[in-house]
Amino acid sequence: MYLATLMLLGSGELGREFAIAAKRLGCRVVACDRYANAPAMQCSDAFEVFSMLDGAALREAVKKHGPDFIVPEIEAIDTATLGQLEAEGWHVVPSARAAQLTMNRDGIRDFAAQELGLETSRYVFAETRAEAVAAAATVGLPCVIKPVMSSSGKGQSIARSAEELGAAWDYAVANMRGDRPRVIVEQFIAFDSEITLLTVATGDGVQFCAPIGHRQEKGDYRESWQPAEMPAGTLRSAQDQARKVVEALGGNGIFGVEFFIAGGRAIFSELSPRPHDTGMVTLISQSPNQFELHLRAILGLPIPSIELAGPAASAVILADRESSDFRFEGVGEALALGGDLRLFAKPNTLPNRRMGVALARANSADEAREKAVAAASQVRITYS
Repeated sequence: MYLATLMLLGSGELGREFAIAAKRLGCRVVACDRYANAPAMQCSDAFEVFSMLDGAALREAVKKHGPDFIVPEIEAIDTATLGQLEAEGWHVVPSARAAQLTMNRDGIRDFAAQELGLETSRYVFAETRAEAVAAAATVGLPCVIKPVMSSSGKGQSIARSAEELGAAWDYAVANMRGDRPRVIVEQFIAFDSEITLLTVATGDGVQFCAPIGHRQEKGDYRESWQPAEMPAGTLRSAQDQARKVVEALGGNGIFGVEFFIAGGRAIFSELSPRPHDTGMVTLISQSPNQFELHLRAILGLPIPSIELAGPAASAVILADRESSDFRFEGVGEALALGGDLRLFAKPNTLPNRRMGVALARANSADEAREKAVAAASQVRITYS
């Protein structure tokens, strides 16, 4: 009856788009998250509500639904249980090892820098305020301080002077996930741009999407555009590094590999073994989009050439307060500008929570960015 049963661990907006892609190919989707009515749950066959850090609950859900593939969508998962499940024969995407290494920034950074020899910024880990101050003396000021375990850039800030280090430590710890007060203190790179290189690992080799540029605020993405302009040699360097790291991690699926681009150098930053938030732009920029690519790679289905439809951009729609009683206005005005929208149907708002994204295509990436930002500004969240 079903092509395959997929269990999503995390059911936000990325999981929602992945679930839609999976349903189009006749898969059964079980969406799991820590709260009810999460976006992906609304278009799935079944759902479970529990903390992904609860290993016993995770194991119970797997036993109940018997998925062909366990598909993490977030970082905060009990990876020890994932490893045990994989050892017992369950298929974790792309692999339990990839989830374990990328759940925390310390794991993936040491793996990339120490084991694979990729170029990264200077960095030191710290577990106390005093250690963070000492680490800043090693990497130099200004420096970036962020929790080793967080999502969507939460807890990240720049300390430009010694006086700002304490506040940066406090902000990182207050916004971390889990109960481990550990941060990464890293050299601030005066980069020209930041890119995400969506890298697809398949049984037939590795493919790349056109590079995606993005702009962040408070460590979280606000705009993304594709393609990002960069020298051909720099792109080849980024592709070589991305291929090296995804092949070392193993497994099939899409990886969001982030780089700083500085003076013609591609400097490895982070990696997510799943669709990437900046890759929302692929919903309008390319075919197959990142969610369809992830699905096909997981299922071992053929992936044709990845075709870019043209320069495109995305711009996020943010909430400014906490509420469960709200509505969207200005949707018609936004769509009249010629692009598209994705409203995530999250059951409640929070300050700076992504509630949707505007998408646009144009003759250039800059023009597409202008259209996407203009469309996003038309959508207003009103509260009762």
